[in-house]
Amino acid sequence: MKPKSSVVTTTATTTGCNQQQSKSPFTYGNNDGNTMPFISNSDTDGHNKLITSSNKLEPLASSATTCGRGGISMAMKSLIVVALVAAVATGGMATTKDGRMATKDVFTNSFLVRLHRSVQDPAQLARKHGFHYMGKVVGEEGGHHFQHRGLPNARTRRSIPHTRKLKADPMIVSAVQLVGFKRVKRGYLPLRVENLVPAASLLNPNHPTDPDFKHQWYLRNTGQNGGKPRLDLNVEAAWALGYTGKNVTTAIMDDGVDYMHKDLKRNYNPRASWDFSSNDPFPYPRYTDDWFNSHGTRCAGEISAARDNGICGVGVAYDSLVAGIRMLDQPYMTDLIEANSMGHEPHLIDIYSASWGPTDDGKTVDGPRNATMKAIVRGVNEGRNGLGNIYVWASGDGGADDDCNCDGYAASMWTISINSAINDGSNAHYDESCSSTLASTFSNGAKDPSTGVATTDLYNQCTLTHSGTSAAAPEAAGVFALAMEANTRLTWRDIQHLTVLTSKRNSLFDAKLRFSWRMNGVGLEYNHLFGFGVLDAGAMVALAQDWETVPPRYHCQGGVVTEQKYLSSNQSAVLTLTTDACSGNDTQVNYLEHVQAVVTLNSTRRGDIELFLTSPMGTRSMILSRRPNDDDSSDGFTKWPFMTTHTWAENPRGTWMLEGRLNTGGRLEEGHIKEWTLMLHGTREAPYKHLQAHDPLSKLAIVKKAHENKKRM
Repeated sequence: MKPKSSVVTTTATTTGCNQQQSKSPFTYGNNDGNTMPFISNSDTDGHNKLITSSNKLEPLASSATTCGRGGISMAMKSLIVVALVAAVATGGMATTKDGRMATKDVFTNSFLVRLHRSVQDPAQLARKHGFHYMGKVVGEEGGHHFQHRGLPNARTRRSIPHTRKLKADPMIVSAVQLVGFKRVKRGYLPLRVENLVPAASLLNPNHPTDPDFKHQWYLRNTGQNGGKPRLDLNVEAAWALGYTGKNVTTAIMDDGVDYMHKDLKRNYNPRASWDFSSNDPFPYPRYTDDWFNSHGTRCAGEISAARDNGICGVGVAYDSLVAGIRMLDQPYMTDLIEANSMGHEPHLIDIYSASWGPTDDGKTVDGPRNATMKAIVRGVNEGRNGLGNIYVWASGDGGADDDCNCDGYAASMWTISINSAINDGSNAHYDESCSSTLASTFSNGAKDPSTGVATTDLYNQCTLTHSGTSAAAPEAAGVFALAMEANTRLTWRDIQHLTVLTSKRNSLFDAKLRFSWRMNGVGLEYNHLFGFGVLDAGAMVALAQDWETVPPRYHCQGGVVTEQKYLSSNQSAVLTLTTDACSGNDTQVNYLEHVQAVVTLNSTRRGDIELFLTSPMGTRSMILSRRPNDDDSSDGFTKWPFMTTHTWAENPRGTWMLEGRLNTGGRLEEGHIKEWTLMLHGTREAPYKHLQAHDPLSKLAIVKKAHENKKRM
């Protein structure tokens, strides 16, 4: 007989001025000890520009004072909390005493070098020390990329002599040897000849006339191949309104784009393209016998494949432009390659689409490193001339054994995480669940290969079997391009609000009956797999036409619980925290967007831990699910920001509850929750008060009514 479980409860109330000192509570660490930022304090005004005296990103001080009602100290109100904690020569990674890498990551032959402003010729300085100059680093003032080709591009030991030589030069402020780490494509399938369709084929008399349009069930689902009729992206409604993505550019950050493909070359934007794997302006995929580097070309076709040209299918936004950013074709990724990719031409590029991430093995906990996070934050604050770039991310292909809240890219509040459904409305077998997913589109998952995603392939070929959440993210990017043509003033936050308000539950369901549809405190339906539902291009475009920019966003530290609590196989812990959401302070939040539970914990088996966050309005989010492959017993989570979107538009005031438990399957395990910080991100003003809801049953009408009722209380 199993012992009855017991609960340990801790309560904290964040009222009054406690002047509590905390050690840099605004950073988080991955399983390798790498620190990464997770919030920016008061980072936007009404136009999403930085609110700082210098309008620049500034680092977080080493300590912070928390004063009054869960607020953030006055000294920090002008800071953009990017929290680039001083990186040691390992790039923040764990090393042994002899300088060897203590993790699966490696040291590369690339160095991040910061130069004094007086340096006129960085390339000459690099040559002086035997390095090749690779260019400036996006978003890093004085930052430059040096590469030493006499060193191997991957080694376990740090090259101390080369670092010392650089640091000894008085014109060099700092030098850090870059760490290499793995990033993987999501949804890649090995080539099978029968998956290829010649680019020249008989035209289908249906409209559009592209020969593979009949296979693009996610654009127009008539029930073909056993699908559910009308379960699609409703793009034809957007096209009927005249929106096809004109003047919007989406960058495919991937293994390259075949920009010579007849279905892509008309819409290719060379000015916005670059090859960061080879450091040249030609992001063409490297040839391999198995066509492994077809991934980016397939994603590009989903968005921008031309219409009615007799080739392959049609893109979601078939008049939009596509840029190629080749950055995923080298043995190891580095922080600089990612940062330069995500900060490349932010005023030419509107949307960045990423169908990759940390390894989806159910045991990896990883995310963007320091320079990359700075680039993303700079993109949402300054890109598109202050409106903010849109970062679309595939939520992950780890299936039921993984959780996308352990992926710091997909779980970031600055990205839009997209999951997938298949043609009958069920989730794909590879779909990960997590509370940070905002919405879903479509991909394959059935045994019938014709239910895959039809798109462009290498060398003027077409495929019917693009797959994984890799295929889902570009579809979302295409829908966003349609909305951004309909309203050129949309900010990065406007796109997220439009996604929440116009996505549909439709007939999406969990095939394993684990996660049902639920309703949050203001009447919005959400699902742990599908977020707020499947994107509806017609509805999004219609609402975007008359959209009013959402009010400024603020970031409130709702409170901190630091008392360590014990977890065991038969004892869960419930921590409660009462907050007034920084009422009366400059960072007051009344209407939620994103919520983060920043947690430090460890256990004898990390994968058995489950975490749940319940809001004052009763919305319960599973912010961490069991991951049976994760047998870590040492790293745990260090200030990791588990994010939920499920409480969108709710009132954050009241008591929040964090529940931790061990789902061990009968094994004896134990753990400790060491710290929990509640971060509330949202607006002081009601976000939709100036919008008119024409349909009384629409999400917009439901939320507006809930907000009006709140005011009358």
